[in-house]
Amino acid sequence: MDIKCILVGTGDVLITEIVELDAEIGEPDCKLLNPLKFAGVDDMTPWVEASNQSEYMIRSSDILTIADPTPEVIQSYLKLTTKE
Repeated sequence: MDIKCILVGTGDVLITEIVELDAEIGEPDCKLLNPLKFAGVDDMTPWVEASNQSEYMIRSSDILTIADPTPEVIQSYLKLTTKE
């Protein structure tokens, strides 16, 4: 599981599992799994609140930066996304 903090072209900071895929140039080449919009360690909400989808395809060119989240952010993310 590769959980990352990403800044996308819309200005949203997301905490998400990310998978890089092979694709044609210009086509979506990243799969975001369970992306949450980050506003704080205790303030993460579904990225697209109008959908119950858990996977989203985007182009890597729409990602402005990728960073490693802090352990506290990862722990909060896992609590919100792991079904027991």
